Amino acid sequence: MEEIKTQTHGALIEVLDTGVLLLGRSGIGKSECALDLIQRGHVLVADDRVKIARRGDRLVGSAPEMIRYFLEIRGIGLLYLPDLYGPEVVRSEGPIDLVCRLVEWSEGVTFDRIGAQRAREMFAGVSLPLVTLPARPAGSVATLVEASVRDHLQRARGATGAERIDAALRALQAERSGGPLR
Repeated sequence: MEEIKTQTHGALIEVLDTGVLLLGRSGIGKSECALDLIQRGHVLVADDRVKIARRGDRLVGSAPEMIRYFLEIRGIGLLYLPDLYGPEVVRSEGPIDLVCRLVEWSEGVTFDRIGAQRAREMFAGVSLPLVTLPARPAGSVATLVEASVRDHLQRARGATGAERIDAALRALQAERSGGPLR
């Protein structure tokens, strides 16, 4: 099967066995988020440049060999993760299952507050679920990424938070009106 390849500016990290492609403008905090996730026990696949290969209907990411296992942190420099955190915190390639796009938070920017439908983004002809997350000073983007992965996994298993609240509201309305909601 022919492999379709591309690359993007971002970071790829495995969180709970789910490949998360972190995207956003330069300096938004992708590498710092990746470092926070590594310190929580997750695994880095790529930082700065993510090579993407399509294998059938799946995407796999890796880092260019020259920068594999390195993480660039502004103010510190290049960190070679196997030396600092051990060889178990890096992987040469991993799946891409979810896209988390980091966007600078400001008053005029709107973010999904219900989560009924997950937005999608195309890479190499594969549609991936997309979560747009607010990056703000002193905020914990890593916590938001972990919660996004847990929500992504829950969506694959069953009801979302939005579906649960909708069902509860429908039941309450039916109870108050004396019949099922249509």
